[in-house]
Amino acid sequence: MASSGRSGVKHLSQEEAQAIDQELFTEYKFSVDQLMELAGLSCATAIAKAYPPSSFTKSEPTVLIICGPGNNGGDGLVCARHLKMFGYEPTIYYPKRPSKALFEGLTTQCQKMDIPFLSEFPSEAMLIDELYGLVVDAIFGFSFKGAVREPFGSILRTLEQVTIPIASIDIPSGWDVEKGNPDSLQPDMLISLTAPKKAAQHFTGRYHFLGGRFVPMALQKKYSLNLPPYPETDCVLLLP
Repeated sequence: MASSGRSGVKHLSQEEAQAIDQELFTEYKFSVDQLMELAGLSCATAIAKAYPPSSFTKSEPTVLIICGPGNNGGDGLVCARHLKMFGYEPTIYYPKRPSKALFEGLTTQCQKMDIPFLSEFPSEAMLIDELYGLVVDAIFGFSFKGAVREPFGSILRTLEQVTIPIASIDIPSGWDVEKGNPDSLQPDMLISLTAPKKAAQHFTGRYHFLGGRFVPMALQKKYSLNLPPYPETDCVLLLP
């Protein structure tokens, strides 16, 4: 069963999150590309609200986006593209790229916008702190299970030591989707897509945003999501 958070919004189990996703694709005929575009735009918008370019202490609003091999990484690529449009200077690290047309297309779009891709991950947290003002964690999403494999294990260990804020997309990477993980990454921001997952109840950072304003009302009712109304035309909402 799912539970409700402080805001009264339902927090989904891994099974429920997967069922809602499946229904969006099969019953409602959304494509993966469509939802990924809306999710990535939500992430970039939430980042722009919490960390506007003017708030960066460096002369350039530099952001390091770390993309994993699945759909969470795809959300990260879309987020990077929108951040560039919003006036940020994103850099991407994408070590395990799937050979699917969708991800190849998203990668090309970023390259064509002159967003650099790192060939190696910075070996020390201090380097990341020096070069960037924010890290976006787009490594693992809600389908993550089991142990973290390399190179992501060492990446997460490095990220645990950085002092600049980290924004995690949907789930802080390395966390159990339902139980969280007190010994792993502790992001400053979490952007819950569609609806928060149970792990979000263990999030202690400053900013918890709801994003991905695309869940049809019938589906919200079927799963008793109890989503709050988004303000006007915004695609994100700051949760209490």
